[in-house]
Amino acid sequence: MKIAVTKEIEVGEQRVALVPDVVARLVKQGLEVWVEAGAGERSHFSDAAYEAAGAKIVADPAMLWSEADVMLKVSPLIENEEQHEADLLKAGQIVIGFLNPLGNPALVKRLAERNVTAFSLEMIPRTSRAQSMDALSSQAGVAGYKAVLVGAAACPKFFPMLTTAAGTIAPAKVFVMGAGVAGLQAIATARRLGAVVEAFDIRPAVKEEVQSLGAKFVEVTLEEETVAAGGYAKEVSEAAKQRTQAVVAEHVKTADVVITTAQVPGRKAPILVTEEMVAQMKPGSVIVDLAAEQGGNCACTSAGREVVYHGVTILGPINLPASVPIDASRMYAKNISALVQLLMKDGAIHLNFDDDIIDSACVTHAGEVRNGRVRDAIAALDQQPAVIG
Repeated sequence: MKIAVTKEIEVGEQRVALVPDVVARLVKQGLEVWVEAGAGERSHFSDAAYEAAGAKIVADPAMLWSEADVMLKVSPLIENEEQHEADLLKAGQIVIGFLNPLGNPALVKRLAERNVTAFSLEMIPRTSRAQSMDALSSQAGVAGYKAVLVGAAACPKFFPMLTTAAGTIAPAKVFVMGAGVAGLQAIATARRLGAVVEAFDIRPAVKEEVQSLGAKFVEVTLEEETVAAGGYAKEVSEAAKQRTQAVVAEHVKTADVVITTAQVPGRKAPILVTEEMVAQMKPGSVIVDLAAEQGGNCACTSAGREVVYHGVTILGPINLPASVPIDASRMYAKNISALVQLLMKDGAIHLNFDDDIIDSACVTHAGEVRNGRVRDAIAALDQQPAVIG
């Protein structure tokens, strides 16, 4: 059984799917691990380190893709200078990684047509049993941590309270919108840096988690269900959004740094911070929008850019986990290797679809799209009118 790690070609992607110490564990379990030459360079893991762990370094990408049984990736399959990575896969091959199936259903359809078995880590269920494989959560934690550092670097104020010969300097005020994995890590990091932190989430159940980290929880009472399957925040009605904005506007207005984290898989991110709210913020304030790639939680966000509006700096970082490549890769490697080990039985891949983790994560198999939500996304894609031009 050949497990292969490819070199990521996504612009800005510095992570790698397996790190040497995880490779060593897989090799000890009897798996053959191939690593494309240079795959770990941007994560600061050398080919020599992989070889020492027992991996075979493959200089020819075509050989790697054609002969491996299982391909491990981080970023979704994309097109390189010559062809699409999906077209490098052969029938019966397995690919595991972040595939963005709800945001890019066309890719899933393509994989099904090529008779590839694809596992999307975004679809790992949020259960205690699947926690070791939950790469979405592990990488969200990295993003929440780095968002605070980015915000602190852009903020023209100190984060902690300082007592100096020139007097006492008050701590910065940080407002975190969304208390999922990214939001909670952002709260914890901002508190470690000495800021006064407030946090908001439409799910009242996260109040205790926010308070346990030393932050104040901003409550908004909504007369509708706010929790979706798996414990994630649910998209609410327009009336609920307006009520929420009215409450959080005052907290946004007084914050030195606002960090937004609300995302809905496969859909445009909800607007939490309007232009009017930005205009009321203090000059020099900073917004770090973790939903920039999905359109942004702030109306002024531009993905990958820094925007200044009414003296407020709005940052729309893309793929923040890739900016912490060593530890992000280590975490990701443990997640993806845990899934590989779940799939293994007697030295071979065993697809037991009675297992809820395998059933949820496997989006294509035997020429079919297995996930109902992804099938719906593909059907909506097929119904779009053709553009002639």
